[in-house]
Amino acid sequence: MSKDDIRVQDIAKKTPQLYQVDPKQLVPLPYPYEDWEDPAIEPLSEKKLAGRNVGLDGVMNVSIPEPQTEAEKEEMVAKFLVGLRKLLSKDNNWTFLKPLMLSLDNCVKCNTCAEACPIYEMSGKAEIYRPLFRSDVLRRIVNKYVKPGGKLTAKFTGADIDLNWETISRMAHLAYRCNLCRRCAQTCPMGVDNGLLAREIRKLFSQELGISPQELHGDGTIKQLETGSSTGLTPPALMDLMEFAEEDLNDRTGLNIKIPFDKAGADILLIHNAGEFLSWPENLEAFAILFEIAGLSWTLSSEMVGYDSVNYGLFYDDAQYARVTLAHANVAKKLGVKKVVVGECGHAHKAIMAIGDRIWMGESNIPRESCMATMEDLIINEKVMVDPERNNFPVTTHDPCNITRSMGIIEPQRRVLRKICPQFREMTPHGVHNYCCGGGSGFAIMQSHNFPNWKFQLPGRKKFAQMLGAFTREELAPEKNKYVCAPCSNCKGQIRDLINYYDAWERCHMQYGGLVELIVNCMTDVREGFIEWDEFH
Repeated sequence: MSKDDIRVQDIAKKTPQLYQVDPKQLVPLPYPYEDWEDPAIEPLSEKKLAGRNVGLDGVMNVSIPEPQTEAEKEEMVAKFLVGLRKLLSKDNNWTFLKPLMLSLDNCVKCNTCAEACPIYEMSGKAEIYRPLFRSDVLRRIVNKYVKPGGKLTAKFTGADIDLNWETISRMAHLAYRCNLCRRCAQTCPMGVDNGLLAREIRKLFSQELGISPQELHGDGTIKQLETGSSTGLTPPALMDLMEFAEEDLNDRTGLNIKIPFDKAGADILLIHNAGEFLSWPENLEAFAILFEIAGLSWTLSSEMVGYDSVNYGLFYDDAQYARVTLAHANVAKKLGVKKVVVGECGHAHKAIMAIGDRIWMGESNIPRESCMATMEDLIINEKVMVDPERNNFPVTTHDPCNITRSMGIIEPQRRVLRKICPQFREMTPHGVHNYCCGGGSGFAIMQSHNFPNWKFQLPGRKKFAQMLGAFTREELAPEKNKYVCAPCSNCKGQIRDLINYYDAWERCHMQYGGLVELIVNCMTDVREGFIEWDEFH
């Protein structure tokens, strides 16, 4: 079916696939990418499918086993309805019931949300990616199959829909065609939160049907709780890695700094994303340099889970979220630190601080602070000295959704950037109006099957266009260094992959990294050259 012909009721059609992304319908990119041609998203072979359903758009980032019999399909539909009733129950949905009900009951179909959604926009406005499409499927199912008398009234209200295996399997895929960036909620005149609805659908599938992306659940939450980190980095391996980090820090700067671990009673426990330790160790090294030169009393934890701020449960499952954040709270309590500083990870900010306020209770209610505020204090109040001329190259910044739109942390990082980067400029739009990197809600770590091209061509495309638009034509020349500041581990992973996908290092010499690296790069107590332009990750 074409991108314009699909209706909400079509989700129940017994067809192999509803829609196929056409690269020719994607929104064109600006200079110097007018000649860019995206490859078609490759269909999955029968071997790769291995009995799994991709009946929405042929793209797979959540594995949905195809039932073998009609009885099995009916059983899955029944489980879905049980889970849906739990979502609508005060006893079973203590976290988000009220905003869920408000979002189900108050949509006026104005479609303001569609204009705010980068996935819908960059797809060429394909109907299945319209935020209201997914939400209206859920709304109609609730109205017909959950509310009293729903089956009788649905046919007269125009809200009729069939609930079958095709409907629920496509619903699962639809829930993972959303970054949960919540630009739609921000712009809705009625306060409807389509991002929340997508997240609650994910929760239903995880808790009731055992369906969730392998990267988020098995390779994420479960691995983190069993080994200590979603990366598989165990405590002994962590300590070996930190020895390497200290050597690398010394090679980069000439400073002999020991990274402190398990220091009881320290002023600060830095909870960092363990992915940084493996992919971007310079970020942790920069925090160590900054905190040591500023004379702070700080520590990391070597305890299970305590050294990895990741909490993928935030994206798909309340129970899994609570297990991880309680582990973080217990580590902080055990060490007796005065406060927790959350490193450069957007979803960790929301998990530990915003949603964490409902879990870190009693003796575990230890003060928590964003590293953006910590860095602002050190730089603006001149607790470390900087030479901005060392950062005299074009710099723009990406706003991680969970830090900015969800939590309103806008100015601390900008005050730092304005002070240390003479050529700092904003993306358009920015702050709470920013666009997601395209890797939000777990997409950044989803690298399997044919999903990567989808996330680069649709949600990531808008961010890449923004990155290009932040620099002048002259600055986009490949001989000129430029820096995209992305103070979030997941965002850095997505932006790294976007730069690779769009060949932006060769075409534009576009580098990326965190905020703390920019700070250390211009600190007068550190020798020049902390940021290495000839070392693209």
